Amino acid sequence: MYPGGRSFQPSCSRYIMNSEFLPEAEDEFREAVRYYENEVPGIGLRFVAEVRKGVTFITENPYAAAGVGSGIRRKVLNHFPYSLLYSVESELIVIVAVAHQKRRPRYWRGRVKELREVL
Repeated sequence: MYPGGRSFQPSCSRYIMNSEFLPEAEDEFREAVRYYENEVPGIGLRFVAEVRKGVTFITENPYAAAGVGSGIRRKVLNHFPYSLLYSVESELIVIVAVAHQKRRPRYWRGRVKELREVL
């Protein structure tokens, strides 16, 4: 809601892009879910929900997240120390990594090179 009780209603429908995780990013996602669920039951499900929110945000607003170089953007997740690193391709968002913010910086860069060779 905006001040005065008014809400914003777009006059036209928005285009939402499709998304896809690289296999390595999907593995990282599953590993983080397992870790959180083993630590405290239910937290893994909260992590899943937060990743889904992040993916929804980037498919609706692909250029809103900060660029980190080589055509990669970073969407920082809320409540968890993870980021979604992704590339905006012609009709697809490619999730390159589900990266912990304090571990192995830039380890995912090799994936970008492989992605560029495939596309």
